[in-house]
Amino acid sequence: MKPSLALIAALVLGLASARAAEPISIGFGEAQTGALAAIGKSGLLAMEIWAETVNKAGGLLGRPVRLVTYDTQSNPANVPGIYVKLLDVDHVDFVLSGYSTNMAAPALPIVIGHNKLFLSLFALAVNSEYHNPRVFGMMPVGPDPKRAFSLGYFEIAMGMDPKPQTVAIIGADAEFARNATDGARTNAREAGLKIVYDASYPPATTDFAPVLRAVRASNPDLIYVASYPTDSAGILRTASEMGLKVRQFGGNLVGLASAAMKTQLGPLMNGVVLGEQWVPAPKLQFPGVMSFLDIYRARAVAAGVDPLGVFLPPFAYARMQVLEQAVKATGSLEDDKLADYIRGHTFKTVVGDFAFGKDGEWADSRLVWTQFQGIENNDLAQFMDTSKEIVLLPEFARSGTLITPFQAGSR
Repeated sequence: MKPSLALIAALVLGLASARAAEPISIGFGEAQTGALAAIGKSGLLAMEIWAETVNKAGGLLGRPVRLVTYDTQSNPANVPGIYVKLLDVDHVDFVLSGYSTNMAAPALPIVIGHNKLFLSLFALAVNSEYHNPRVFGMMPVGPDPKRAFSLGYFEIAMGMDPKPQTVAIIGADAEFARNATDGARTNAREAGLKIVYDASYPPATTDFAPVLRAVRASNPDLIYVASYPTDSAGILRTASEMGLKVRQFGGNLVGLASAAMKTQLGPLMNGVVLGEQWVPAPKLQFPGVMSFLDIYRARAVAAGVDPLGVFLPPFAYARMQVLEQAVKATGSLEDDKLADYIRGHTFKTVVGDFAFGKDGEWADSRLVWTQFQGIENNDLAQFMDTSKEIVLLPEFARSGTLITPFQAGSR
């Protein structure tokens, strides 16, 4: 007996309904253990808050969203296999990068090979060699990311009287730091500075005394550093033990924005000039960002993540807002349609309104430069606002003036 047309129609509608109810899956590898976990897990909580918010409002295109994530263990070697699994086994609808350049770069060949949309997070210039039209970066560095990342450091330095003449450049021998120091060299030369020391150190370095002794022997006016969290702590502790003194010290010392580093290092951060993506200074409090932080902070302690949440979480949440707005506007999950939309529109997010430009970077650089001042102890409460972290750039948000020279460990 042949099935009736009504039964066939009912089956088709039932299958369509079941498909419509299937979650939209968003996959990524994230550092949940290892050296980057303290930061990575804070971004994961931000994305979970976004997913819950979206699902309470009915999901995307009438479907719930689901995050599919695997622990990279902070090891770049684990990344390619994770993305092969996400795309070939889990068949996720979208892939995102985990936090950091070193974790995003190894995923790119896999993602590009699958012709997928890819939104990275705090990954410096990872698309500068590929120029892939489906790759976008969630980092406010602008169209020339390598140079932009350290430009403010040198702008601040060249405002001193008399102007500095020499600089030492040090960084980890890893993708992020190599990109950052490449830009620093260009910026130093264009500022007319003589580079008197320029060297990298192995990522596993724990003893920074030989590095800083060599730097001090070159007698620079400025020291620019590009480091990851463990390195940043080791360098500042060693600088304090040595009593290091220069006219300006700092750069892109990753990790200093986190609560864990602030409470560990306390006064050792005084005088450091630091490149930031965002800080909650009054003139940088974009619509929705403080409300997001209130939600995040209310859950952070129970989740065992950074209780401040000013470094990665706002951008992790904003990245999801970009994806959400693109899907809703196009009514599609097709990678090319979404990439075309993302390239051509401005997005309203908790980190402000912005558009994407060349190589999927932000169309404009919006980095913030600060200096730690007046830190007296290791208490977390003093860091809940920006009273101990003075904004030097951008000019419209300036909240104080540069203190020079840098004397390691001073109060």
